[in-house]
Amino acid sequence: MKTRVAMIFGGKTVEHEVSVISGIQACMAMDTDKYEVIPVYLTKDNDMYIGSGMGDIASYKDIPALLAKSQRVIMLNDGGRTELVPYPMKKFGGPKPVEFDIAFPVVHGTNVEDGALQGYLKTIGVPFVGPDVTASAVSMDKFITKAVLKMHDIPVLDAEVYTLADYQDMESLPVRIEEVFGYPVIVKPVNLGSSVGISVAKTRAELVNALDDAFRYATRVLVEHAIGSLREINCSVLGDENEAIASECEEPLHTAEILSYEDKYVNSGGGKGGKSGGSKGGNGSKGAGMANLARKIPADLSPEEREHVRDLAVRSFKALGCNGVSRIDFMIDEDNGNLYFNEINPIPGSLSFYLWEPVGVPYTELLDRMIQLSLKRQRAEESITFTFDTNILKNANLGGSKGGKR
Repeated sequence: MKTRVAMIFGGKTVEHEVSVISGIQACMAMDTDKYEVIPVYLTKDNDMYIGSGMGDIASYKDIPALLAKSQRVIMLNDGGRTELVPYPMKKFGGPKPVEFDIAFPVVHGTNVEDGALQGYLKTIGVPFVGPDVTASAVSMDKFITKAVLKMHDIPVLDAEVYTLADYQDMESLPVRIEEVFGYPVIVKPVNLGSSVGISVAKTRAELVNALDDAFRYATRVLVEHAIGSLREINCSVLGDENEAIASECEEPLHTAEILSYEDKYVNSGGGKGGKSGGSKGGNGSKGAGMANLARKIPADLSPEEREHVRDLAVRSFKALGCNGVSRIDFMIDEDNGNLYFNEINPIPGSLSFYLWEPVGVPYTELLDRMIQLSLKRQRAEESITFTFDTNILKNANLGGSKGGKR
């Protein structure tokens, strides 16, 4: 009997379109002899829809038309059965609930990758693939990530976080940043990916513009020193907090000082390693996700440098308690050769399959391993005691209408 997988993508996030691409890529690469895939589209209002067109990327050229011929659903756990239930429910007739065994979120950004969706799935008792609630939340907060990794002796750049209260005083905020960091600095939303809202500033005017842009997308903004002679190296990790392995390393190629959203998803033209979609129906067109980004695979590193990056990637992944596949982005300061952790993508674009194929893990196998890791976690959690019988409520006395405070 096939395992029924609800592949979830989209959501209320600025990375909505990227998630749709990644999710459909994953649907197309699944082992259909072993799994039955149910594409589940999350709208930008976080409403769930299923239907015959959800797994076809061409359908998303006209989303209103796609939704009009699809079925809105909600997830329920009914006596241990996980179901996609048509909404609004009808007493008589209408579509029946669709049962599934496991959810597979392929989502990016706030409201979905940051623990919000994982918390929802956890609360209603739906087993799911990928990082759990804590790992998702910690990994998506760049400042908290740095704090955790510092405790594990993983090199990171020092940073400061500024809030909306700081932003309200734009006369003093740039001055305070200059006093701490000088120039150049990099300004970024604390909890976004895909290079959204990220800018390098070399002057006061550029800093003000960078802050304005970053605060469009987040209520907390991170600032750190910008490396002048920057080289970026990425590595993916597969596993859990107990055991994990590293992929091949890549060096993204881009048109500016930092890798932009346009470099990743709009201008991508299949440089080396730029094919997309794997052996089961990839889409090699522009905009086909991170798999189409121009890059060097493998990165031009010595054997010692390569192993250093891969070792730090695995250590970072384990320290953050991740599960499934993540991608860790590193920075090399070419002026002194220092290597720094930059950020982790707990659910990376295209699930970084293009970094696993060079080390002998096809996309189909990668997806299977991710599902098996989630089932392993589920078995471990089922062995833990979460409740116990007590008579506290039976004997409770709150002291009348004014409560029991004393």
